[in-house]
Amino acid sequence: MTDSAAANNVVVVPCKYKTGRVLGQGTYATVKEAVHIETGERFAVKVLNKKLMAGREHLIRNEITVLKRVSQGHPHILALRDYFETQNNLYLVMDLASGGELFDRICEKGSYYERDAARLVRTITDAVSYLHSNDIVHRDLKPENLLFRTKEENSDLLIADFGLSRIVERERFHLLTTTCGTPGYMAPEIFRKEGYDAQVDMWAIGVITYFLLCGYTPFDRETNAEEIQAIMGAEYAFEPAEYWVGISDEAKNFVSSLLVIEPNHRLTAQAALDHPWLKRPAGVVAMDAAASDLLPQMKQNFNARRTLRKAIDMVRLLNNLSREYGVVEEHVVGSHE
Repeated sequence: MTDSAAANNVVVVPCKYKTGRVLGQGTYATVKEAVHIETGERFAVKVLNKKLMAGREHLIRNEITVLKRVSQGHPHILALRDYFETQNNLYLVMDLASGGELFDRICEKGSYYERDAARLVRTITDAVSYLHSNDIVHRDLKPENLLFRTKEENSDLLIADFGLSRIVERERFHLLTTTCGTPGYMAPEIFRKEGYDAQVDMWAIGVITYFLLCGYTPFDRETNAEEIQAIMGAEYAFEPAEYWVGISDEAKNFVSSLLVIEPNHRLTAQAALDHPWLKRPAGVVAMDAAASDLLPQMKQNFNARRTLRKAIDMVRLLNNLSREYGVVEEHVVGSHE
């Protein structure tokens, strides 16, 4: 067959989507807003560069397998709607979550109470219970991966980013060993490198719950090494006391039942849903009885720690420059960002 004849036999499939603004950028992928040309429906498209992903194709195959297993099976899972590839790229078409990240959305509210935190945690835990029932371990649960579908007040909260997720066949007693995730939300057994299972997600829910009640994480330390050491020893406290005075004992017990070093002693997703803080209407009434608006303190704590972290990072950078290049600079860390 001649080249011209071969060319005539090539089937060209017109693209069904028109991409627009960039929503996010990663090492191997760009996430763009897209519109289905025929229906006008809006999606988010994860565009993966094949050349950059060379040798890591199994990661994409895994993500697609995971998403196909759980997509459209639960209202709080960001669903995969389509996937296709071109010569240079692979495209994952997903629901568009335009309502923003969890913490940003909380900060936009006029007020925020413990009962609001309980509702959010129940939604997250219910979705994680669904994942675990389908043998999926998310492995990167954190506020940045919890997105709202729309800007509406009653919008669904969605678990997103399944790039690190894995399928674990329970009947094969398969333990995971890869060290991955976001350090502040990673469970002790991940750092011990002895193998781990779905219970790492429950530890992450404990960290998220703590964060949603005060605005900072329980193992926040000046360095990563100190943070990891605190995680491995479950060294945390509900302190400073003034930040926790309005938080119920049930909420603290829920956190303490998840931030447990031994995974077998940690609440499972289903057991967490049965915990009084998430389950009993009476618990919500008790929260209302002594309700205090958590939002001002949360914002203050979050911003204070973000400013401190920037200051620490700057001092560390200057110290590194001094050691490597003999650069000595006087630097005053002020109160303004």
